[in-house]
Amino acid sequence: MKIFSHIQGDKVIWAVVALLALFSFLPVYSASSNLVYVVGNGTTMGHLVKHALLLFLGFGIIYGVHRIPTHYFKGLSIIAMPVVLALLVYTLAQGTTIGGANASRWIRLPLVGITFQTSTLASVVLMVYIARYLSKIKDREITFKESILPLWSPVFLMVMLILPANFSTAAILFFMVLVLCFLGGYPLKYLTGVVGIGMLGLLLFVLVAKAAPDLFPNRVDTWMNRLESFWDPADTEADYQIEKAKIAIASGGLVGNGAGKSVMKNFLPQSSSDFIYAIIVEEYGLIGGFSLMFFYMLLLFRIVVVANANTSVFGKLLVVGVGLPIVFQALINMAVAVELFPVTGQTLPLISSGGTSIWMTCLAIGIVLSASRKREQEEEKEVDENNPLEVLSGQL
Repeated sequence: MKIFSHIQGDKVIWAVVALLALFSFLPVYSASSNLVYVVGNGTTMGHLVKHALLLFLGFGIIYGVHRIPTHYFKGLSIIAMPVVLALLVYTLAQGTTIGGANASRWIRLPLVGITFQTSTLASVVLMVYIARYLSKIKDREITFKESILPLWSPVFLMVMLILPANFSTAAILFFMVLVLCFLGGYPLKYLTGVVGIGMLGLLLFVLVAKAAPDLFPNRVDTWMNRLESFWDPADTEADYQIEKAKIAIASGGLVGNGAGKSVMKNFLPQSSSDFIYAIIVEEYGLIGGFSLMFFYMLLLFRIVVVANANTSVFGKLLVVGVGLPIVFQALINMAVAVELFPVTGQTLPLISSGGTSIWMTCLAIGIVLSASRKREQEEEKEVDENNPLEVLSGQL
C-alpha cells in the first residue's frame, strides 16, 4: 500500500506498538462490561468503538509526529512550556473533587466534550525541554546556581502544579527527570541536593495540607491511607481493589480462563484502565501476562538501540527522555496489580482505555520514531556518498 511507503523509522517499534494496540481490543472489550452492567455507562460495543477511535487518532499522532525533523522539537519545547504551565494552573484552579478528594487532573475540551489530563502532556513536553537543556551544557562544566533558572525552576514549578491532584504522576515525573539528568551528565553532587530539596518540598506540602485541609481536600489522607494499607499485612477495606486484582491473577493460572471469561472484571473497579493487567492475566494466564511484559521489554530494548545509534546528544537524550517513561509506567501498572507497589492510578500504556494516556503515549512514540527516522536518513546518505555512481553523477 502507498501509505506504508511514507512510514519510516524503527520497524520493530512500529510492529510492537501495532501489536499492543491490536491486542488491547480484547481486554478493553471484555472489561468494559463492568462499565455497562455494574456502573451503567454505555454499551460494550460503544466502549469498543470509542477505544478504536482513540487508537486511530493516536496512530495519526504517531504518523504526524514521526515526520517532524528531530531538531524541531528543541524549539517546540520552548514554545510549549508556557502553554502547558498555563494549562496546569487552569486545571488545578478548577478545584474538581471526586468523593471529597481533590482530583483536579482533567479539563474538558470545548466542542468535542472529551476530558484531557494535562499532566500527561506536560510530562512529555518537560522531558523534551530537559533533553534540549542537557544537550546544550554537555561539553562544559556548570554550577548549580546557573542551572536553577533554566532547568530546575520549570521542573519544580511543574511538579508543584501536578502534585496536589496527582502524587503518583508528579513522583514519576520527578524521578524520570533525575534519571535523564544523570544520563545526560549533570553533576551527581547537584542531583543529591535536588533530591533533598524535593523531599523538603514534599514535607512542606504535607504540612500545609494538614494545617489547611480546605486547600487540598483529603488528598494527603488518601496518600497516607494507600501507603498504610500497602505496608499493613492485614486486609482492610482499603485493600478491596488490590485483593480483587490478586484473586483475578490467581484464578488465571498458567493459561487463563479464556478471552472474555473474566469474573473479577465485574467486581474490580477500574478493570478497563488501572487494573486491566489483572484482567489480562485472569483471561490469558501467566503466559499472556509474561508475553505482554516481553513486548514492553522489547520496546525498551529498541528505544535503547535508537538512542545509542543517534549521532546527536540531543537525539540520544530525547529518545531516552520520552521513551523510558512509557516502559516505566507499564512496569508500575503491573507491579500495582501484583501488590509490589502501592496503588497509583497509572494506566497500562497502549492497552488501557482512556484518551489522554493513549494520545500522549503515541506522541512520545512518534518522537522516538522521528529520531530513528533521522538515523535511517543519515545511513542512506552515507551509503549514497560511498556509491561510485552517486559520486560520479554528483561531479557531472
